[in-house]
Order: sequence, then C-alpha cells, then structure tokens
Amino acid sequence: MKVGILILGRKRPGFDPEWGAEMVARSEAQFAAVSYAVFRPSGAIVDDTTLRAALVECEKAAVDAVVVLQPTMGDGNLSLTLGQCWRRPVVLWATPEKPTGSMISSCSLVGAHVFASTLRQLDLPFELVYGMPGEPKTAAELEAALRLATALPRLQASKVGLIGYHAPGFVDMEADPFELRRQLGVSLRHFGMGEFREAVESCPAEAVAADVHRVLAMNLPLENVTVEELSLASRYYLALREMSATESLDALAVRCWPELPGQLGQWPYLAFVRLMEEGQSIACEGDVDGAVSCLLASLLGLGDVYLSDWLAHDRESVTIWHGGAAPLALCEPVGSEFGPRIARHFNSKKPAVVNANIRADLPVTIFRLWRCDGEYRLAAFEGETTPPRQPLLGSNGLALIPDLDVEEIFEELIHAGMPHHVAVVAGHHARTLGRWARMAGVRNL
Repeated sequence: MKVGILILGRKRPGFDPEWGAEMVARSEAQFAAVSYAVFRPSGAIVDDTTLRAALVECEKAAVDAVVVLQPTMGDGNLSLTLGQCWRRPVVLWATPEKPTGSMISSCSLVGAHVFASTLRQLDLPFELVYGMPGEPKTAAELEAALRLATALPRLQASKVGLIGYHAPGFVDMEADPFELRRQLGVSLRHFGMGEFREAVESCPAEAVAADVHRVLAMNLPLENVTVEELSLASRYYLALREMSATESLDALAVRCWPELPGQLGQWPYLAFVRLMEEGQSIACEGDVDGAVSCLLASLLGLGDVYLSDWLAHDRESVTIWHGGAAPLALCEPVGSEFGPRIARHFNSKKPAVVNANIRADLPVTIFRLWRCDGEYRLAAFEGETTPPRQPLLGSNGLALIPDLDVEEIFEELIHAGMPHHVAVVAGHHARTLGRWARMAGVRNL
C-alpha cells in the first residue's frame, strides 16, 4: 500500500499556527513509523491550483489512497476540487483541539466534517479518522481506514475465475457476470470443465513428483490415503495455480463435484487448502460470490477464510461444517486429535480432503456477500468458537453467537436470499465489513 499525504494549509494565518505546526510534526512522525509506503507532494497545498498539482503528483507516484489532513481548518471549497480530481475513496484525518487555553486552536474536526458532508453529497466514498497523531489508537484507526479505502478500488479491478458452473441444484449461487461487473466492478472469466481437466492431465510428471514431496513436507497425517494417491491432488494444485497465474485471477470458484471425484477420481480440497495457505481466494461448488467474499476479506486484511455450510443452529450457536477444505490457520494444531489430516471424503470415500476441527476459543466473524432483488447485500455477525458437539468428518466447527437470537438471524437472512455458504474469519470484524459495505453502496443487513 502506498499512501499520499495531503496536508491542507491556509493562505492567511488563522487559529493557532503553533498548534497546527505541532500537529503536522506529530503526524509526520507517525507516518515515518508506518509499515506502508508514504508519499508527500512537493509544494504547500493552500488553494485549488496547489491541490490539483498535488493530486497530479499523487497520480504520477501511483499512490493507492490519499489522506487529507487539516491541522487548522482550511478552505471548504477544496472538497469540491478533491471530489472532482480524485474519484477513489479518501481518508479524512481530523486532529483534536489544544487542551489548554480559552481560544479555539484548530477547528480541524469542523474542517474535516465540511469535507465529509460535501463528499457524501457528491456520492463519493470516504472514511474519517479523529485522533491525536502518534497515539497507537489513532495509528490503528488510520491504517484500518486506509485498508478500507484501498480495498474498494482493488476489488473493482479484480478478476474472478469460474471453473465449470455452480454445483448441481445449488441455484442460489448462480453468478451474473454483468451484475457482478456493474455493481462491484469484478470481472468474471469462465472456464469449461474440459479445459480444466486438460490442464490437470497435462501437468509434467516431474513437476507432479516434486510437488508430492512438498505435500509430504507439510507433515499432515495420512488417514487411509496412500502416498501414490497424492499425485492427482498435486495435479489439481499445479493446474489451479498455473491457471490463476496465467489468467491473472484474484479469486477462483470451482465446480468441485460431481465431475472431479466422479470422472477424475478425487476431490480437489487438499489443493484448495494449499492454495489458501498461499493467499489464494478460492471457493468450492462454483460459488462465485463466495469467492468474492473470500477476496474481500483478503483485501481488508482479515486473514484466512473458511467458506462453510450453515449446517445447523439453535438459538445461541451455528454449526459451521463443510467437506474438508478449511485453512490450516483456523484448524486445531497439526498432530492433535482433531488436527488436519489428509483423508477420504466422508460420503464418497475418495481422497483427498483435509479433515479437521475448527480451533476452539477463537473469536470469529461469520459473513456473506450476495446478490438478491437486483442488489448486492452483506451480513456479518460475531461470535466465538467452541468444541463441536458432534465429531463430524470434514471441516467441523461450532460458533457461539452471544447476545443474538440465531434462529431470528437465520430467518431474516434466508428471507433476504442469503445463499447457504457463509465465510468465517478469525477476529471480530463486523464493523469493518459494515464500513466497507457503506463505502461500496452495498446494503448491510
């Protein structure tokens, strides 16, 4: 992430110039300590001409987002210039008043408020951060706002691949490439199952053999699976990785059944888990919006995503289960009783899935992005995992949802058209996802 810093000044001195200078110095010290790249335009920004010049410099420097700081209140008319010249999300940063003395020192929050309400009237997305430069809370909130500001344009420039179609009968996951592009900016690239099968079968034997050794080096126990059976799992992995790289795919949705286990003899879930370990956003059963949900989590920095069935619930919990493709980071430790092991599918008895329990005592967010009634919608709520009540094969977890009636949540979501897959990430991120939905014009339920 590369960030442009726009510090708006004043043509004539006003308010408390010394306090304003101190806020600039503290903000510069904060930016000097961040992990992302920072760019500061060369000249002072005090009017329309200098703001336009600064934004041109930011474009030439290929910054991903801009932070607009008014250490003392500047010209509100510049919000119109900003909205006209920078069509991507912006982050407005307001600093506090001087805590001593009887005079107003900066009006920084008022200035940022003017910009915010103007940008909203222009229907341009923004985030506002209010806090003292140098404080950890301010730095964390600023970085979170920047992740939001950069996630939206990156998603709008992304490309998702669909191999095959949605799984038989799973009509709730049908993708509309035109609505996906119109509403979220995401492009959809469709591949036939024949194309993928050809890619799998044409992997060089030497590359497959070398990859099997890499699988064995993961030290995942083999549960009724032989080393020889890992060759096809490696072919799946190599073909998916090559397709993703060659076609510049940011996410993948794969019709994983019935053709792959039925015609080729194996499930691709071990390959999915390995790709997830490398940061690939991938969804089973041809769930394109599920893949986009995984990609969104990645862009927001939320970590690994487990795309799960909503298998069962009561008033206080949701059983999060699927056939065996959860990220290792969300599972019980390797080598433990319910840790990851390469196994056979619970139903068809064909390899290669990864059986594991979702780690207990883990704060989680359950969310989903989907399309219904001509619009995209998002739902997100928070909980904590606990040991499953039943030792199910596959990826098996139980999430407790405090202070909410899960039965009521489920009824509301199914009447809003939510598909049967939900995304699960570690940590509590409902507010972050809700802020993204507001920025993207997606209805947050």
